[in-house]
This record gives sequence, C-alpha cells and structure tokens, in this order.
Amino acid sequence: MSVLFPTLLLCVYGFFSNLRPYEPFLTAYLMGPDKNLTETQVVNEIFPIWTYSYLVLLFPIFLATDYLCYKPVLVLQASSLVVTYVMLLKSQGMLAMQLLEFFFGLATASEVAYYSYIYSVVEPAHYQRVTGLCRSITLFGSAAGSLTGQLLLSVAKVQLFHLVIITLTAAALAFVAPWFLPMPKRSLFFHESPGAAGEERLKRSSNTLLEKAEDAESKVPLNTQNDATISSSSETKSPRRGFLDVLRMLFDDFLQCYRCRPLLAWSVWWALATCGYFQIVNYAQPLWEKVRPSHDYEIYNGYVETASTLLGALAALLVGYLPVSWSLWGELALCVLSLLMAVCVFVMDMLKNIWLCYASYIIFRATYMLLITVATFQIAANLNMQRYALVFGVNTFMALLLQTLITLVVVDSVGLGLDVFTQFFIYGGYFTLISVVFLLAGLCKLVSKRRSEEEVLANGSAETGSDSPPTSDA
Repeated sequence: MSVLFPTLLLCVYGFFSNLRPYEPFLTAYLMGPDKNLTETQVVNEIFPIWTYSYLVLLFPIFLATDYLCYKPVLVLQASSLVVTYVMLLKSQGMLAMQLLEFFFGLATASEVAYYSYIYSVVEPAHYQRVTGLCRSITLFGSAAGSLTGQLLLSVAKVQLFHLVIITLTAAALAFVAPWFLPMPKRSLFFHESPGAAGEERLKRSSNTLLEKAEDAESKVPLNTQNDATISSSSETKSPRRGFLDVLRMLFDDFLQCYRCRPLLAWSVWWALATCGYFQIVNYAQPLWEKVRPSHDYEIYNGYVETASTLLGALAALLVGYLPVSWSLWGELALCVLSLLMAVCVFVMDMLKNIWLCYASYIIFRATYMLLITVATFQIAANLNMQRYALVFGVNTFMALLLQTLITLVVVDSVGLGLDVFTQFFIYGGYFTLISVVFLLAGLCKLVSKRRSEEEVLANGSAETGSDSPPTSDA
C-alpha cells in the first residue's frame, strides 16, 4: 500500500481538526453575551466535566481503537468534534455546555486513533518520518487557528460567534477525510500480523545496539519479550487475540516495564507534570479574564497561544541537539525545569499583570513541551511499539486520575470550588513539590553512582595489589 495517500489524508484531518480559531477565546465567549454564563459556572461546573469524561473514556477508547483497527474511532472523533461545535454554536444553558464538554472529552480520548493509525498501514522504516509529519501538522493547525482567531478579532473586528462558525466549518472539512482512509488489516494487540512481533523485536534490538550506552541501568532490555514465548506464539496462535488474552498480555507487560527504575522515574514525572499542565492550560483563560476582562479591554490570547505552540514545537525540535546526558542528569534537570514552571505559575497568580501572565504562560508551555519530548524519547528508547503504547496509555491515565482528584477537590463546586487565583497558587505549590521530589531523587542517584565508582576503584586497587609479584631483598 502506498504511504502517500493515507499520510496525506491524515495530515488533512490533523490540520483541520486542530484549526480552532475560537479556542483561545472560549472563556470570553462563554461568559459573554452569547452564552451569558457566570465565572463560577464556567470554572467550577462546566470545565471539570472534560476532565471526568476524558478519564472515564480513555481506557475503553484505547482498547476499542485497537480492536476496531483505528479507522472507526477516527470517524468517532471527527463526529464528536462536529457535535461539540454545533452545540457550542446553538445550545444555551449550563447543562448543554456540560454535555458539550463530555463530547469534547470523547474527542480528546479518541486522539489515540490519529497517532496509532499510521503504524498499521506503513512499514517500520517510515515510522519516524511519518510520525514527525503528522505531529507537526497538528501543531501547525493549532498555531494557525489561534493566529487566525486573533487576527479576525483584532483586525477584522469579527464577533466571537463567527470564530465558532469558522471552527465548525474546519471540523466539517476534517470529518470528510477519515472516511477515505484505507481500513487497516492489523493492529498492535488484537489483530497482530503473523511474524510482526519478531520483526519489530529484531528492528528495535538493532536500534538499541547502535545507541550509545550512557547508563547501564537505563538499558534494561524492555524492547524484547521472551524469545521462546514470541516465536511459539507467532507460530501456534492465530493473528487475532481474544479480549482476555490482550488484558493478560498488557498486565504482564505493565509489570515488567515499570520494574525498570529509569522508565519509572520518567513516567512519574510524565504523569505528575501532565496533570499540572492540563490544569494550567484549562484554567489559564479564566485567570486572564479576571486580570484583563474581555468586555473592557482588547485581549491577545490568540497571539499567546500561537507563540507558545510554536516555541514549544521549536524546543521539542532542538532538544535532541542539547549536549546533556539525560540518563545521568535527568532527575536534576527535571528538578530545575519543574521549578521554573512553578515560578511561571506563581508569577501568573501573584503579579496580576496580563503581560507577565502571557510571558509566563509561553515559557511554561515551552518548558513542558521540551521536557515531555525528552521523557518520550527516554521511555521509548528501549520499548517495542506495543509496550510504548501501553506505557503511554498508563502514564496518561495516571495523569488524568490525579487531575480528576485535584479538580474534584480544588475546582469542582462539589468540593472546595476555589476561585481561580487560589487554584493557581495551589498549582504553583504542586510544581514546587515535583521539583523537590526530583531534587531528592537526583541527589540520591549521584550519591549512589559515586559510591559505586569508589567501590570499583577500591576493588581494582585490591586486585592490583594481590596480583603484583613479591619483591626479593637484594
């Protein structure tokens, strides 16, 4: 099958589904004359529904995506986006907006199909190039949407209502693309092609042997499974697995993957930081609305989202060129940059200056995107495709679970229902705590490494002394 056709369709879908001119101004739209909702309704009762629905739907969608071979879930995501924007355009009232958030949570959970589909229709040799292209086009679509919305609002003086119409039009165009995608014949778990596991194992093993061994501890061979098990299963079992077989395989892989301490450390940061990142991105607009009300001043949220997206993409692109031994200094780097993210959150919360808020938000997002790129590489370096999908899903699920607990206690009106400034103060403390955790982890790792080196030198000296020939007196 030609790689060009499905890749082109995925790029079209990724661009238009992420072209959302309304998104930087969602809070202003909901609290404006079009919807006339209060800050408490938007922040404490509507926005939390996205978090809850995303968490509940993530695991079922993860399994359904593989079982249905990706394409039906892509269609489901496209349909959910159209329903979301139709409701945003036509519906009124808090209950309707809560239902809208549920559909948007469904669309967000279904994103796994977009990033997984390509692996089922292209050869492994094209994975890196096609993945980079698909990810880049979504970032470009997001940045283009934010910039378009800001220019239309600031220059053309259009109403926010019209930005929603443009977003709905883009979603309708995106809805067409998945229908023409070829239906895959294989998937990672339920419909594995004969011999695919062996081919993937050999490929990943070759890549690992070519990598520079920075730290022996980080080179646990998680990219391979038991060779006898794989070879026998590929010969004696049919390509299609049962539901219980897949769950058992996922559980076994889960136990083996998270026994690797470097993978566990990066996964812990991934889950903790992604939770905080979601909270900041979700509730930044209500904070900006309090600092600079849109009904009194012109707002520039679109420029900020565009700049933060592009700077984050640039940081992610350049991270591979940084001369850092992440296996040795990773924990301390996570400590320092998590502390920088904490400072950005505290600046947004305490200084209450819109320009400082904007600048801090841009730095915050760029820092997160840099670190999540490093975490992704460090985790994926020694994993085959199946185990990477599993670890990605588990880390995202843990991030959402923690985010749900924070949202329920801090944000939701059922819990404390705190105002947005108090929320951001708590989030700043949260990132400070992450920094402290990884400072301690990094110091413990350096001390352990120093002791190991001293023991090796001591053993080497003892062996040298015992091996030296005795000297005779003259």
